[in-house]
Amino acid sequence: AGGRRDRPTRTMLIDTFTVKSPNVVYTDGHIESTYTYHDTKLESTDLGDGKSAWVVTPTETTYKFKTDLKKPKLGIMLVGLGGNNGTTLMGGVVANREGITWKTKEGVRAPDYFGSLTQSATCRVGSAGGEEVFTPFRSLLPMANPNEIVFDGWDISSMNMADAMERAKVFEWDLQRQLAPFLKSVVPRKGIYDPQFIAPNQAQRADHTIGGTKQQKMDQIRADIDDFKKKSGVDKVVVLWTANTERYGEISAGLNDTEDALRTSIANDEDEVSPSTLYALACVDEGVPFINGSPQNTFVPGLIDAAVRLGSLIGGDDFKSGQTKMKSVLVDFLVGAGIKPTSIVSYNHLGNNDGMNLSSPQCFRSKEISKSNVVDDMVASNELLYKPGEHPDHVVVIKYVPYVGDSKRAMDEYTSEIFMGGRSTIVMHNTCEDSLLAAPLILDMCLIAELSTRIEIKGPRDENRFRKLHPVSVLLSYLTKAPLVPRGTPVVNALSKQRAMLENVFRACVGLAPENNMLLEHK
Repeated sequence: AGGRRDRPTRTMLIDTFTVKSPNVVYTDGHIESTYTYHDTKLESTDLGDGKSAWVVTPTETTYKFKTDLKKPKLGIMLVGLGGNNGTTLMGGVVANREGITWKTKEGVRAPDYFGSLTQSATCRVGSAGGEEVFTPFRSLLPMANPNEIVFDGWDISSMNMADAMERAKVFEWDLQRQLAPFLKSVVPRKGIYDPQFIAPNQAQRADHTIGGTKQQKMDQIRADIDDFKKKSGVDKVVVLWTANTERYGEISAGLNDTEDALRTSIANDEDEVSPSTLYALACVDEGVPFINGSPQNTFVPGLIDAAVRLGSLIGGDDFKSGQTKMKSVLVDFLVGAGIKPTSIVSYNHLGNNDGMNLSSPQCFRSKEISKSNVVDDMVASNELLYKPGEHPDHVVVIKYVPYVGDSKRAMDEYTSEIFMGGRSTIVMHNTCEDSLLAAPLILDMCLIAELSTRIEIKGPRDENRFRKLHPVSVLLSYLTKAPLVPRGTPVVNALSKQRAMLENVFRACVGLAPENNMLLEHK
């Protein structure tokens, strides 16, 4: 007999679980899994006249994973701690930790971590007694507790965190009032300021800066990280850039194309070494993960070489929180449905300090590049729709409108070709509370980056030895507009594929198969 279509699926949420499998071993400090990775191998025979015969052969490769189960006390150092994102994240964590509630015109609100993949999303782990069973994403592997995070960081403004929170105008006033006693005593460390890399309108905030040469500035960042470790008692530190978008820096031979060239340029105080690159290299030298939350080209070739040589995690670029996240969903859907997007026009206006900085044409260009490239892999995946070299018209506009503050407006128009020469137009209006969307992503990026440093992998080319995951962290792709990947690795921007990759890697670490949604037991 057929089931009723209107009958809701019964579900259950479980907080913890263990995997019972001959391929999984739990020890006091680790979980080890043996995982069979299924892929395909393609071979072609030239038939002449531009034709080929293709053979697809399924392949199996065995990998082993070893994950350290100890949850560390985590320290997060933010570059731009006193900005809208920094005050919003720190204030939100304090509110959750202290259980602060606040009054609004709609009633009393309680703190949460909505918008965080690790804290507020779930994964299916199977079924039991006719019920679909899910677990929190954070329960797949042991992650640091966000309520125990210790915050520190740098800013070019000397304003304490309570006053900076008030300046940001993100939280409701009653919440700000209760958070202020916890934030008043926190003053960011002095930051690196180079006016040639950000908009001139930022000079009025720059009253709290590190002096000296570029080498001295980088040495000071290393000293700050070491000082924070010693004074805070944290087990691990992650550093994340959430400061102003910089203009793109020059990349050239002898300047930053190799690690030696980059280090020599810093020692010689070369103008074209950006503040974000100084922070990143300082973190690489300290063995501390560094994440770039803005769109500039922080990770010049020489810096990537240093990170790979020293095995220090780097990730980025640019938070994917609002308009671009929707774009990576919608274009993936359209192209996957055999519909051909031909024109994508995206308009934004916002009034926070990010918008003020982006009013500089050079800084806007960095953002334009990261926003525009998000559809490239989806377009390239379908040569039935797009001829080689063909691409949709894609325009991105950002304007600074002070009145709207942190409440960014995003308007998009997608025009596509459909059946028999027809056209379809989708128009979307999105009000993005900029920092309230970005802050949970910052939390996720830091938690996943730290967890990534506790995962080891062993494959057929690893000479029977476990190794760390590649220092260029592709696991952060789901959270970024312009994912940084190791050389030779395909860039994936489709949101569903990025999330599946992240979840399935974590599942492999505990010996679970990928979630394939086939439901063969019901077919």
